[in-house]
Amino acid sequence: MTFRANAPQGMPIRDAVGLIRERRGPDDVVVSSMGSAREWMALGPLHALDLVLVPSAMGHVTSMGLGLALAQPARRVIVLSGDGSLLMNLGTLVTISAQAPTNLVVVVFVNGSYEVTGAQATPGAPAARANGDAVDYVAMARACGLRSVFRWSAIDEWRLGIDEALRATGPTLVVLDVETVPGAVGPRSPGPTSERGPRFMAALGVTPL
Repeated sequence: MTFRANAPQGMPIRDAVGLIRERRGPDDVVVSSMGSAREWMALGPLHALDLVLVPSAMGHVTSMGLGLALAQPARRVIVLSGDGSLLMNLGTLVTISAQAPTNLVVVVFVNGSYEVTGAQATPGAPAARANGDAVDYVAMARACGLRSVFRWSAIDEWRLGIDEALRATGPTLVVLDVETVPGAVGPRSPGPTSERGPRFMAALGVTPL
């Protein structure tokens, strides 16, 4: 299924992320990186099943989410990715489609910039979008074979549609047009990876090797 909102306007990213935080279930895994991780952490204490990829390999949040969804099929896995990050790892959409995890939801925040590395414009920048030259993430996801694809551009639309998107049979891609954050900086690490990793595995019920 595909839902296409009205012409992109852009919603505040913190509000968009905040709705996910409100609707996530107690057993859901949420994987974030880059700008989405910054906003996720700004909203309050982390859940035991939050995997904040900071420091991170930019673009690989979708690959990490896919692996978790396959390894934990009884849990919903929600991936928070920026458009710049997804552009650096587009092949993951094909792999996600081929593996077809029904419990995976990828949310892509599109603001047309590599925000935390200096706000360089991406191929999907608003000016390009207005000229019809932007990357069409919805069409790309559908071409890759993702089962459920949605797009919203206004926070009220996202508020009305989020439950349907999270309940959809995946793999699911949700594209959210968001405003840029002037002067945005990269996220700070929530703590040593050597400590966070074992805690996260314990929350998943996995015994470290």
